Amino acid sequence: MAHPRAEELRQDVEELKQMLASAQRQRVKDILLIDIRKLESEMIVLREQAEQKGETLTSPVAAPAKPRCYDVKINNYAWDQSDKFVKIFVTLKNVQTLNQSNVFCNFTKRSVELHVQGLDDRNYHLPIMSLLEDIDVEKSYWKVKTDMVVVFLMKSKVGSHWTHMTLPEKKAKEPKLPKMDTGDTDPSASLMNMMKQMYEDGDDEMKRTIAKAWTESREKQMAGGEF
Repeated sequence: MAHPRAEELRQDVEELKQMLASAQRQRVKDILLIDIRKLESEMIVLREQAEQKGETLTSPVAAPAKPRCYDVKINNYAWDQSDKFVKIFVTLKNVQTLNQSNVFCNFTKRSVELHVQGLDDRNYHLPIMSLLEDIDVEKSYWKVKTDMVVVFLMKSKVGSHWTHMTLPEKKAKEPKLPKMDTGDTDPSASLMNMMKQMYEDGDDEMKRTIAKAWTESREKQMAGGEF
């Protein structure tokens, strides 16, 4: 049987989708997508309630019951950058077969969250927090391609170069500078201990530089001892 509330929901969804197709600003698109998902969820609930009562909604607005989806957190992605954008590449097979409203991003100045819903009975989620630098939320967007979603983060500082995707990643890979032992009465011994720590923690280039400095220092000391 027809359900008046279902018909009303269908008309609301259709109109919102028309507005989405003509929307230009990303924030407006995000708001419309959220409203569409809410109404579609309500349509599903109506159908489930009707089925529990042994009724069938014959109205074309009745959305078919969706299978339960598993939540999957995405951990792997690739990224690249240009002067204006940081681009994130997420590989998901058959993602191009989903409805437009099933793929969306939430942006803040220092974060991005990609959502892909209902792909092979899975809801995918990629959260990237504490971005290295600020992004322009209004000009950031995403595109769905064959077996891939590409997220475009508009740099607030055009022309800047991101060495890492997030600030924690950068800090984790930065060499830790050793501290001088202020309790050591011999400044030269404290400096030597610091140099040893830098040598042990440093890469090959750092080790070569420190070894050269040690060699030159010993040569100067020996030369001074001859006088």
